Amino acid sequence: MEVEISAVAVAAGSNESQKSSVAVDSENKATEFRLMSIAKPHMRAFHLSWISFFSCFVSSFAAPPLLPIIRDNLNLTATDIGNAGVASVSGAVFARVAMGTACDLVGPRLASASLILLTAPAVYFTSLINSATSYLLVRFFTGFSLATFVSTQFWMSSMFSAPVVGRANGFSGGWGNLGGGATQLIMPLVFSLVRDIGAAQFTAWRIAFFVPAFFQMLTAFSILIFGQDTPDGNFQRLKKSGQKPKDEFSKVLFHGVTNYRGWILALTYGYCFGVELTIDNIIAEYFYDRFNLKLHTAGIIAASFGLANLFSRPGGGFISDAVSKRFGMRGRLWALWLCQTFAGVLCIILGLVGSLSVSVVVMIIFSVFVQAACGMTFGIVPFVSRRSLGVISGMTGGGGNVGAVVTQLIFFKGSKFSKERGITLMGVMMIICTLPICLIYFPQWGGMFFGPSSKKVTEEDYYLGEWNSKEQEKGSHHASLKFADNSVSERGRKHNTSTRPNDEPTPTYV
Repeated sequence: MEVEISAVAVAAGSNESQKSSVAVDSENKATEFRLMSIAKPHMRAFHLSWISFFSCFVSSFAAPPLLPIIRDNLNLTATDIGNAGVASVSGAVFARVAMGTACDLVGPRLASASLILLTAPAVYFTSLINSATSYLLVRFFTGFSLATFVSTQFWMSSMFSAPVVGRANGFSGGWGNLGGGATQLIMPLVFSLVRDIGAAQFTAWRIAFFVPAFFQMLTAFSILIFGQDTPDGNFQRLKKSGQKPKDEFSKVLFHGVTNYRGWILALTYGYCFGVELTIDNIIAEYFYDRFNLKLHTAGIIAASFGLANLFSRPGGGFISDAVSKRFGMRGRLWALWLCQTFAGVLCIILGLVGSLSVSVVVMIIFSVFVQAACGMTFGIVPFVSRRSLGVISGMTGGGGNVGAVVTQLIFFKGSKFSKERGITLMGVMMIICTLPICLIYFPQWGGMFFGPSSKKVTEEDYYLGEWNSKEQEKGSHHASLKFADNSVSERGRKHNTSTRPNDEPTPTYV
């Protein structure tokens, strides 16, 4: 029986390799990244993932650019606005952890499309709100959709091999995050068009929310119709054919939450992506109030922060892959620490400057570095765990939302601090919370200050540690073996070899 299943797996992999329009490794993951291609399955999954995440970002942050109008209509206080801002990112904390587990069990396609469809009604209901409480609730439930970030990163890690996974994750996450900047332009424009057609001001902003809601639903159906979980097919079919062994939820969760590297990345991600979410919530109102700008002008300036994701987060992923080629995993860790620390310095400066022009320049440079740090983080995440990739992705992504919640509660809820003072203190927290990166250590590759273990631990030793002897006897670990073989590149150019220790040839696993 096992021989028959192996034969089916080999045949399927062989057929998939023939159909693929890009070079693939032994797991049929793409070893090259063709940005302008929409070929199935690798690049099609890429475009579906970032567009759907983009739509969720547009919906989740559709309210802030219209806040000066909404707060007058609903008589919102500074405390009401702060509470809603916290609610918009707090809902996704647990949703992201749950999404990671769902991806491990049912696949990113079904997990992401389901969440998008479940949260779309909250966007429609925004047009009906009439109080501070209802405003908080729609922002809370809409924010759940941001958990699609986890499925996006899981999907890319399932489709792209180690040499290019950083840029794949960077582009998908970065272009998705563009929604946070695009909505600063889209919503004021839609509002203006509806108002100019003849709608009253307090009616026009309500009608405007139908646009992001419909867009969000459209992307969900596109994923279900055109998407594919892995290079070899969808999870359900692979499990039925025996090509993908059914894993136990408890063990997947256990190996994720007991890996300390995931917790450190969750903390540090809380102060790059978490800061980005915070800025998305406050930046338009900050420029509108502090520099007495028009709503449209403040929206354009605020949009420039999010729109930097067009190249900054992908650039972070690209840099992570580039330094890995020469310095391995240690290069990825150093690059992340340096980039995020410098972003913290720029955040401090942003809160201190009082000139409009200087503030805009500093904000743009700050956006590049903080978003690049996000991309670099998910250049590391895929290597923390093979078996519990979804859980680690969810933990890290959830950490981003926790960072946003904590930061907004401390610095931007009510009037305890001015917004400029809050921004400065947020930069200080960024620098402090980035320091634990130096504690991340992979025995097979090393860490920031120490090289690989003297015990000569291999990639196989590390990833097979997640499987017990009984599971290995059943062959459940084969995917981890292939991944271990393909992640040898993380040793760096100096230590990378094409053969195993003692010059043993690399085995082929089926």
